[in-house]
Amino acid sequence: MDSMAPVAQEALRIAVDKVVEKLKEGKKLTTKDISLLYLGTIVNELGGIRGEIARLEQRMEEMNKRIDETNKRIDTVAESLSRRIDETNKRIDETNKRIDETNKRIDAVAAELSRRIDAPSARLDDVQKTLLEIQRLLMELLKTRQT
Repeated sequence: MDSMAPVAQEALRIAVDKVVEKLKEGKKLTTKDISLLYLGTIVNELGGIRGEIARLEQRMEEMNKRIDETNKRIDTVAESLSRRIDETNKRIDETNKRIDETNKRIDAVAAELSRRIDAPSARLDDVQKTLLEIQRLLMELLKTRQT
């Protein structure tokens, strides 16, 4: 049927040209002539509309290609950012582990230092008690000698 379209269009163009000649000569147009003019106008407008549709479809295809390219770029950037975030998270986890290990060492050192400080303090307390006991004994001795 598509092969008939150019033939039909040419036949319509010839018929419309004859009606236009009638108009130029000032002859009266029949209903058939007016219908042919109207049909010719519709076909011309339809051709323009089809051309516009084809142009719009082409623009849509171009826009779809651009959208696809943009989506690919977005996906690439998203993947890159995701990798960078994963790497950063991994580094943060490693840093947190190191901090935890350092905190454990600090706690161990603090406990050891506390133990070392407590040991001499206990010995000092013992020495102080001994000195107080010696002082008390000396006082008693002095009292007993004075009496």
